[in-house]
Amino acid sequence: MAQFCSACGAEVGQGAAFCPKCGKSTGAAAAVGTGSAGAAPAQAAAPATGLQENVAGLLAYLFIPAIVFLVMEPYNRNKFIRFHSFQAIIYEVAWIIVATILGLLPLLGLFLIPLVGLAFMIGWVVCMIKAFQNQIFKLPVIGDIAEKQANA
Repeated sequence: MAQFCSACGAEVGQGAAFCPKCGKSTGAAAAVGTGSAGAAPAQAAAPATGLQENVAGLLAYLFIPAIVFLVMEPYNRNKFIRFHSFQAIIYEVAWIIVATILGLLPLLGLFLIPLVGLAFMIGWVVCMIKAFQNQIFKLPVIGDIAEKQANA
């Protein structure tokens, strides 16, 4: 009887530990026997399981993990993690650009940098919370760009 992935709906082979399309665990590793011969496949599959996608989505907003997730298997095949990684990178680049422009303004920049920085920080925390709740929260403009990149 054919099995299907609960996350993306792709057909998964009998006894497969992970979906070949999205990389999500199928829970088949728990069904492996408990003898000494059954322990080796469970240990071999453990490094491939990695983080849950909501935790990886949250960690993507710390910038360096976002880059790692876009390069490393199986994270780079998961659209949820890819979306949050791209959105995090674009959001942080946008903050650098805005802070640089505000820094060039003589007196006005001194007052605006903390206010705009606080707004960016609040947006950053909201994105992290939404990612941890398994939600795709699209920021204006940045979210659309991240979605296009994640689906590419």
